[in-house]
Amino acid sequence: MYSLKEGWKIMFGTSPMDGWDGCFYCTDTDADSTFRTNETQGFLAAYTFTLVTEGWLVIVYNGCEITLHPDDLYIYSPGLMVTVVAASDNYRGICLLADEHTTIDTPAVHDLLHIAYMPVVQLHEPVLKLPPELSEQIAARMREIVACLHSAHVYRKEKLRMLYAIFLLDLQNAQSTSAISRPTSKRMETLFLDFVRLLPQYFAWHHNIAFYASALSISPVYLSRVVREVSGGTVVGYVNRMLVMEASFLLRTSKLSIAQIAERLHFADTPTFSKFFARHKGLSPREYRERG
Repeated sequence: MYSLKEGWKIMFGTSPMDGWDGCFYCTDTDADSTFRTNETQGFLAAYTFTLVTEGWLVIVYNGCEITLHPDDLYIYSPGLMVTVVAASDNYRGICLLADEHTTIDTPAVHDLLHIAYMPVVQLHEPVLKLPPELSEQIAARMREIVACLHSAHVYRKEKLRMLYAIFLLDLQNAQSTSAISRPTSKRMETLFLDFVRLLPQYFAWHHNIAFYASALSISPVYLSRVVREVSGGTVVGYVNRMLVMEASFLLRTSKLSIAQIAERLHFADTPTFSKFFARHKGLSPREYRERG
């Protein structure tokens, strides 16, 4: 997976500003810059929030075309396979990008877990349709982040984290009247976030529920229940998603052989890895690499 800093360099060639630490960035966007995001989609370890302000944008998610119009907020979550396929000549938006680890460690994220369609959990559709007044509020928050990024504030880094937390809380507020919440306890939400933090560190070595349950000092049955009730997904589903993402990334960007990738991801052997990959991607590792 590319870090936000690495992904930005691939998409645009240079850093967006001097001394950028790669944690946050927010900027106006148009059709040309939005199409460039296709170069890293599925491989970017960052969350992006794009608010459409003018024109229209068409994306493909889970094989379905979705058209975004003004006041629609498009959310990219690490690993989502979303492709931008069309945009109007007058398309304009505001895009906020945030490093994955920075997001997970943001206190406000704990308060967002029970809200449907948020990036911490698996998205059914990565778009929020905002009423005009809430769209204006979200745009104002994003503009505050832009101003802070380019300010000489002594505590700019700390202020950016606070503004990002406020932005996430505004998203929660935007959904509070229409989203159906899951009745989960704070303990379940905390355990789920702890599980999400463990995944990037250990998914390549540990594919089984027992390891993550043991690391969290709970039973495998309870961990399965936590993940299901908080996100609607499964532990195995989350692990497999990470494995498919990393395997796809290595096949596209490295010179490692398929056998070396299978070993790196701790599959029993190359045939087992190949069957796993083909089941999830519809192509063998070799076919996927050749089409890349």
